[in-house]
Amino acid sequence: MAAVLSATRRGAESPNPKTGDSEIVTLPSGTARVEWRRNARARRVSLRINPSDGAIVVTLPLRASRRAGMALLMGHVDWVARRIAALPAPVTLADGAEVPIGGIPHHVRHHPERRGGAWLEAGELHVTGRPEFLSRRVIDFLRAEAARRLSTLVRAKAGQAGVTATRITIKDTTSRWGSCAPDGALAFSWRLVMAPEFVQDYVTAHEVAHLRHMNHGPAFWHLVSSLTAHTPRAMAWLNHEGPRLLRVG
Repeated sequence: MAAVLSATRRGAESPNPKTGDSEIVTLPSGTARVEWRRNARARRVSLRINPSDGAIVVTLPLRASRRAGMALLMGHVDWVARRIAALPAPVTLADGAEVPIGGIPHHVRHHPERRGGAWLEAGELHVTGRPEFLSRRVIDFLRAEAARRLSTLVRAKAGQAGVTATRITIKDTTSRWGSCAPDGALAFSWRLVMAPEFVQDYVTAHEVAHLRHMNHGPAFWHLVSSLTAHTPRAMAWLNHEGPRLLRVG
């Protein structure tokens, strides 16, 4: 069962692909894009599905070849096909699209003739400006709203825990909803603004707790429990519903 290369970009035919190289391969289930990653800390070849666009991400140790990556992929084609097929349908940000904010569905209403940016009104997200800027303006609004809501939660929980976040950054990540750096900087995915409030409460509590405990030991989870009452429910929600957030935009 061989993969057939049908298109390449940035030298993906090289036996030693670099991070950022990609190619289109034909698998028994159809065509798919393979993205190559190099990781100096990786001890073995691994693969995963990028939930945002369905690409197959193959991570290689420094000395591993493309052949090793393709061998792993071809040995798991059924798993890859199932994972791609299970991805939620993508949500294109256009007039009439439904976008959750705080877990509550909001329809996007486009006003191309008006000015004023974007705002919430009567359960809808109103966006002005030219059609080609609609998607970007929706995302800009959601990022700003995420920064506002999550920063408020972090400040309250950090005060409760007696810790301080050196800074709070909003990013677009596909593997982590939040992170805590050793210098006390917290980062969150803007897509969390689409999740229910109890999920936002848990994720911020989790990362604030890391400001005191940079591990997942008993003391860490005890602190998390003191900062939020939603841990089991939020973890289950993220596991089952989180992939849908990654398909928006």
